[in-house]
Amino acid sequence: MTALQPADLAIKPRRIDFALPESLPRHWHGGDPFKTHFFNSMSILFPDGERFFIDSVRHFRPQIDDAEQLALIKGFIGQEGHHSREHIEYNQRLSDLGYDVDKLMQPVKRRIRYVQKHFSPERQLAGTVAMEHFTAIMADSVLRERRWFDGAIEPMQRIWRWHALEETEHKAVAFDVYMQVCGDRKLLRAAMRQSTFFFLKDVTLGMWHMLRHDGELTNLRMWRKGLAWLWGRGGFLSSLWGVCRDFYREDFHPWQHDNQQLMREYQREFEADGVISPA
Repeated sequence: MTALQPADLAIKPRRIDFALPESLPRHWHGGDPFKTHFFNSMSILFPDGERFFIDSVRHFRPQIDDAEQLALIKGFIGQEGHHSREHIEYNQRLSDLGYDVDKLMQPVKRRIRYVQKHFSPERQLAGTVAMEHFTAIMADSVLRERRWFDGAIEPMQRIWRWHALEETEHKAVAFDVYMQVCGDRKLLRAAMRQSTFFFLKDVTLGMWHMLRHDGELTNLRMWRKGLAWLWGRGGFLSSLWGVCRDFYREDFHPWQHDNQQLMREYQREFEADGVISPA
């Protein structure tokens, strides 16, 4: 195991009752269509994406001998499985509002089928490592900067904080497996470039669909505020480019972004709530 990994790290899936409203407010993020649909669009990607992540890591599990690493892999698979199920329920709420979630998921499903048919297991795992880094740095921002959810209804804040905490806990699992079974940094860098492109494309298409359904595409004030929130100075995505670029270094490891203290704070917060338990 890498020396950078927290010595007492234990990865356990949590089952939480988020009490999502049966009828989800259409613009649950403070009445803001742009912010709401940015996060909604990410949710649509998660169920199929996280099943792909599980499959890509599970393929190499027989090659791992270290008991501690095997335990972390088991926890990773459990957490990602729970994420997939919770976001299926979340996405059903979006379908109930009239958004064509199935249509938005089809390009993702086709791409995953193509990758699993034509790409080597090592290349598939490299894609998982890249997306796990991307989700980890977004997760860190969600936990570190609560302002990203200012005005959002509490059940949605909780589901995103929970997801962010667990993405932080298991952020190095796929990376450590990859470095043990392959270790090709050039392949990782190519996977990151490809993953970044498709993530931005898929989220943009999802937002476009939902904003059009809501009749908000011509709302120029919303676009100005939303793009500044996302891409302006200190914006949600623009603030991530520095830590995203770290991935391209030859010596990079996810726990070089040491947010253990932040992780512990949120672990204690959830434990204090008394609503979650290890699966």
